[in-house]
Amino acid sequence: MPLARQNFEELGLPAGPYTHAVRHGQTVYTSGFTAFGTPAQADSAGPQIRAVFAQLNTIAAYYGRSLKDLVKVTVFVIDMTDLPEIRSALAELYENEVPASSLVCVAALFHPQLRVEVEAIIAT
Repeated sequence: MPLARQNFEELGLPAGPYTHAVRHGQTVYTSGFTAFGTPAQADSAGPQIRAVFAQLNTIAAYYGRSLKDLVKVTVFVIDMTDLPEIRSALAELYENEVPASSLVCVAALFHPQLRVEVEAIIAT
């Protein structure tokens, strides 16, 4: 089964050697997304994760899907004290359609203002 690599102009061109999303069969795998370049870039973790999920929703919509079709997300955070704010935002975003999830605390992301990064798997 061939792979279909897809970049999304509205999300900006990738800043490195990666693709926004890769489809294999009925599954879409995304790269990690952050609030970089969005109005939420300098905000706390809650607005940042909302900005990230807006990007993921753009990808899902391209394939005729929504955030309800998330199969798995991996959330990378730089500060575990942001967890309550992140969980609150995710509860709103998921609307009771909760995917499988992992949360990983990391030392840093690629820009000092970034608090979270999310990669996802979407069923199509």
